[in-house]
Amino acid sequence: MVQPRLVWFIALKDLKLFTRDRMALFFFVLFPFMFVILFNFLLSDAFVDEDNRLVFHLITLEEETETAVSHQIIAALVTPDESSLRPGEPLVIEVDDYDELRRQVEEKELGGFLAFPEDFTESLYAGGGADIEVVADPEAVYHRAALHGLAQGISSWIGAEYAVRGAIIELAGEQAQAILQSLEGQVITGEPLIGYTSDNTAGDIVAEQPTNYVIPGYLVMFVFFAAALSAEAIVRERQNHTLERMLASSVRRSTLIGGIFTGTAAKGLVQIIIFWTVGILVFNIDLGVAPAAVIILSFLMVIVSAAFGVMLATLVKTDRSAGSLATLSALIMAPLGGCWWPLFIAPQWLQSLAKITPHGWANTGFNKLMLFGADFADVGPELLALVVFTIVFASIAVWRFRTAAS
Repeated sequence: MVQPRLVWFIALKDLKLFTRDRMALFFFVLFPFMFVILFNFLLSDAFVDEDNRLVFHLITLEEETETAVSHQIIAALVTPDESSLRPGEPLVIEVDDYDELRRQVEEKELGGFLAFPEDFTESLYAGGGADIEVVADPEAVYHRAALHGLAQGISSWIGAEYAVRGAIIELAGEQAQAILQSLEGQVITGEPLIGYTSDNTAGDIVAEQPTNYVIPGYLVMFVFFAAALSAEAIVRERQNHTLERMLASSVRRSTLIGGIFTGTAAKGLVQIIIFWTVGILVFNIDLGVAPAAVIILSFLMVIVSAAFGVMLATLVKTDRSAGSLATLSALIMAPLGGCWWPLFIAPQWLQSLAKITPHGWANTGFNKLMLFGADFADVGPELLALVVFTIVFASIAVWRFRTAAS
C-alpha cells in the first residue's frame, strides 16, 4: 500500500535537489531557450509575411491575326497592371520564347507554363477540337495542378461559347447571323475568360511564427532528456544504499517507486510551466483554439517522460551506464520524434517511424493544436497513445525495480 505522505517527502527531496543544482537548471530550463531564439531567427524567413502569388506563364505559337483565338484568350487573361492585383490573385504573363520556357522547366527554374499550338484556331473552326499544351515540372505538384485547372477552365469556356452559338443558330433561324454578329468579340475580347476572386474575410496573409513549432519541439526534447537523466540519480542512490536504508525505515517499496516517479514528474512540471509562460509572454505563441488540450497534452507528456526515466533506471547497473543510455535515447528519439523539425514536412516513412516514440505523438498533437487549428477531439489519438506509453513504461519500471545494487 502506498504511503502518500512519504511519497510527497521523497518527491520534494528530489525536486529540492533539482532546484539547487544550478547546472541542471541552466541546462534544462535556460539552455533550451538559446535553441529557441537561434532557430526562431533562422526560420523567420520560412513563412514570410508577404503575398507569394501564383504566376502563370502563357505562350501561343499561332501567328497574330484578327481571328487568332489563342491571342484573344491570352489578351483577356494577361494581367495588365500587376499593382492592381489584390492579395492572393494570380499573375498571368505572356511570353514569346517557347524554347526558353521549356529550358526553365527542365532546369527547375519554372514550375510550368501553358502553350497554344500553332493550329489552335484552325482546329477549333474545323470542329475537331484543339489541345492546350501543359508543360510542367513533375515535382512542382501545386503549380502543375493549377496549370491543369487553368487549361480545363479555358477549354470549358470555349466549349460553352460554341454551345451557345450552336443553340442560337438552331433556335433563331434566319436571325441567327445578325445575333452572332452583335455578340462578336464580346465574350473573348471583353471580360477575362476565367475570373479569380480572393476572400480576405480572414485578413491578409500573415507569417507563421516559427516558435509555434520550435518551442513545443524543444519542450518535448528537454522534458524527456531531464527525466531520462534522472535515472542516473536513481541508480546512484541504489549504489550508495540510500534506497535500502529508506526501506529499512518502514518505507514501502510501492511508496519508494511512487515518490521517485512523482519527483521526476515534478521536475517536468517545472519545465513546462516555465516553457509555456515564457513562450506566451515573450514569444507570443498561439495555443490554438483548444488551449486546454495543449495543457492536458503537456501534462501527459510529463507523466510518460517520468515513467520513461524510472524505467531506464531499472535497465542499468551503474550511474555511468544510466547517463550514457539517457543521452543516447535522447539523441535518437528527439530527431526521430520531430523535436528538431516539424514532422509534417518530413517524408512519410519518417512520419510512420516517429510513431514508435512518445516524442512523435506529442509533437504531432502540438502541431495539430497550434498550427492547424485542431480542437480537443482531433488529438484524441495522440492523448491515448501517450497514456499507452505511460502504462508500458510504468509496468516495466515496477516489474524490474530493485533497491539493491547487484
